[in-house]
Amino acid sequence: MESKRVPVTREGLERLKIELEQLREVRRPEIVAAIAEARSHGDLRENAAYDAAKNDQAMNEKRIADLEVLLRNATIIDNDRGGDPNTVRIGSTVVVEVDGDEERYTIVGAIEAKPTDGRISNESPVGKALLGKRVGQDAFVVTPRGQTTFRIKAVEA
Repeated sequence: MESKRVPVTREGLERLKIELEQLREVRRPEIVAAIAEARSHGDLRENAAYDAAKNDQAMNEKRIADLEVLLRNATIIDNDRGGDPNTVRIGSTVVVEVDGDEERYTIVGAIEAKPTDGRISNESPVGKALLGKRVGQDAFVVTPRGQTTFRIKAVEA
């Protein structure tokens, strides 16, 4: 099975590595201790603490497995490799005008997206519309309220 390459910034890659280490080295032993404690209370059939700890363990192991796959398939976004600095690409921070307001977005890979922090995915409708555009151009995005126009004001590497 071929895996899809995952674009990620150097900072994002470090955050993923730290999260994986935290899950393996801290969270996993905490969960094992919680399971052991719950087991010590006797009958496991009606033991809510045991069920909760086992559920936590399953979620933790799933996240560990997901992170391992992401890290194996990570491709570092390197905006220092040349190209037109006024063209939006993954890793660019873009200042746009939308309905008279100025907004700032950083285009990142899907695993780093956090819209509340202005980090939008290259796979999102807005991210897709902005990619490849240059300062002064418009990007059009269809939203539930209709088409929205994003005017590119500035691009930062």
